[in-house]
Amino acid sequence: MHYFISVAGLIIVLILAWLASSDKKKIKYRPVLIMIVVQIVLGLLLLKTSIGEFLIKGFANSFAKLLGYANEGTNFIFGGMANEGAHTFFLFVLMPIVFMSAIIGILQYYKILPFIIKYIGLVLSKVNGMGKLESYNAVAAAIVGQNEVFISVKNQLGLLSKQRLYTLCASAMSTVSMSIVGSYMTMLEPRYVVAALILNLFGGFIIASIINPYEVKPEEDIVEVQEQEKLTFFEMLGEYIMDGFKVAVVVGVMLIGFVGLIALINGVFAGIFGISFQQTLGYGFAPIAFVMGVPWNEAVRAGSIMATKLVANEFVAMLDFVKIKDGFSDRTTAIVSVFLISFANFGSIGTIVGAVKGLNEKQGNVVARFGLKLLYGATLVSVLSAIVIGIVF
Repeated sequence: MHYFISVAGLIIVLILAWLASSDKKKIKYRPVLIMIVVQIVLGLLLLKTSIGEFLIKGFANSFAKLLGYANEGTNFIFGGMANEGAHTFFLFVLMPIVFMSAIIGILQYYKILPFIIKYIGLVLSKVNGMGKLESYNAVAAAIVGQNEVFISVKNQLGLLSKQRLYTLCASAMSTVSMSIVGSYMTMLEPRYVVAALILNLFGGFIIASIINPYEVKPEEDIVEVQEQEKLTFFEMLGEYIMDGFKVAVVVGVMLIGFVGLIALINGVFAGIFGISFQQTLGYGFAPIAFVMGVPWNEAVRAGSIMATKLVANEFVAMLDFVKIKDGFSDRTTAIVSVFLISFANFGSIGTIVGAVKGLNEKQGNVVARFGLKLLYGATLVSVLSAIVIGIVF
């Protein structure tokens, strides 16, 4: 029965994307169908085969070791501030972002990441029926982050059509930065984090191909990666470490505000209506959770977590999810976990608009005008990835 519901949910997502399409006649259905099949095959490979188990285990162990090294630095500075054996969120979830940012900086400096991004993007462009720039941008966003990726293509931003700009921004919102993947793994099962990273990459192309179809002329299909000013190794390392610290602090400050506000709103709602704000959102999102493959008796609670991610951010939702996930079935845990791995929330609209506007004010204003449509598409990507997990689980 759950297979039927998940397939129905997949069809519903595609219809919702089709209804929002800017030009239904230009939709290329063949690449869309191919990428859906690729998603399902990859989902099966990652979660249902010994090869997938081996790859995810290796990936998770690598991040576990990196987090261990990161904690050495954290303990050196903050040792003794936390109770013995206690898990302080800021110290052991956010602070590793600083270390991970340094690792990314080193890989960038020695041209390892640009090489990987370029050739993975080239392969993807053969599958998704889109331009090389779109493919490069999607892979780069998943590694360096939704803000930094625009810097690497800033020379081309002013030349992009509204349609291509939408695709670039949608990819950035549908993925997550590799620098914070380790932080996610402290709260969610690594196999779901890895699965979401890969599925969202293809899901972004699928939804963008339907919502925002267009043709890229050969002369326009060029990737010109902006070379940043050459720094010495330690100058570069200092910059990336400071950038990582800024991200950690910004996430921490946002959490203080969002968690506090949600607690306030929950209290007001409970006092007036006898039900919390998040429970109210849960009832609204329950049908969405159900078509994703969540059993109906768990749909309201799952919907509440999903809604929290949309109105706040993924970290706030993960913190709430960790508290109640033991009450969910394994299937629901997998579906909700994958849904949470993306930057698809209202706050990301401002983040992406700001990043583009800082590089090209005119194009930033263009992004601001389709901000809600951007969030709509990115949310459909999260739903699609979660449905695929529901099908293969």
